[in-house]
Amino acid sequence: MNSPARAGHQARATAHQAANSQALDRLARLGLACRGVLYALIGVLALQIAFGDGGGQEADKGGAISTVAELPFGAVILWIMVVGFAALALWQLSEAAIGRRETVDRAKSAGRTAVYVLIFVTLLAVLLSGGAGSEDKKSKDLTSTILDLPVGQVLVGLIGLGIIGLGVYWVHEGVTKKFREELNLGQMSPRARSTMERLGLAGYIARGVIAGVAGVFVIQAAIAYDPDKTKGIDATLRSFADTPVGPWLLVVIALGLVLFAGYCFGESRWRRT
Repeated sequence: MNSPARAGHQARATAHQAANSQALDRLARLGLACRGVLYALIGVLALQIAFGDGGGQEADKGGAISTVAELPFGAVILWIMVVGFAALALWQLSEAAIGRRETVDRAKSAGRTAVYVLIFVTLLAVLLSGGAGSEDKKSKDLTSTILDLPVGQVLVGLIGLGIIGLGVYWVHEGVTKKFREELNLGQMSPRARSTMERLGLAGYIARGVIAGVAGVFVIQAAIAYDPDKTKGIDATLRSFADTPVGPWLLVVIALGLVLFAGYCFGESRWRRT
């Protein structure tokens, strides 16, 4: 084996060793629990909106992080979350780059890496500058930037279709309970397995519905050439309260997010890493 090949082999071996280290495993599990905290808070904020008291916070990850910052010892909690999400990003990056799974699994890991990096950046923004910024505004600004490109409307439309596709995938994952493939079922009692299946079913469907509706808004923005029609998580959740059934659909979706938070807490214990 020549020197460059040997060096590449050694680098991959070192990366595998780091990715499979016990320390990273524990920190990634901490990150999964932190993910549960965010979803629980988003669900609670959405419930407050449904019952007429939004508390001044947006029901999205930025609003959830700002809520944590206002708690006693909030800064300490946020720094713990910074470590957790950094570990999640590194774990998923290693899965995308050197994982021994199918290409589609690597692509999903790459997407998760991007999400965790964004949350990591948002956490740092709150800790260092005191604010996360509006995710709805960020969504509109990004849509506006893309619309100004030569084929901007087509690109925004394709992004909207992609978000709808993600929503459909999440609903399918929940209904078919495909998420069980990522759990160490052999380590779970029958009761724990049943509970996780119910939490995952409700949580993935709720996430899928939110993504699907958000994707529809993006497509509307592309058709109308109007970035203001794009909605972030908070505005998308609020749109459920504007349906003929009133706030009750939002209540159902919000409860689904809270249940998904419970799934995340269980995942932190039983996830395959």
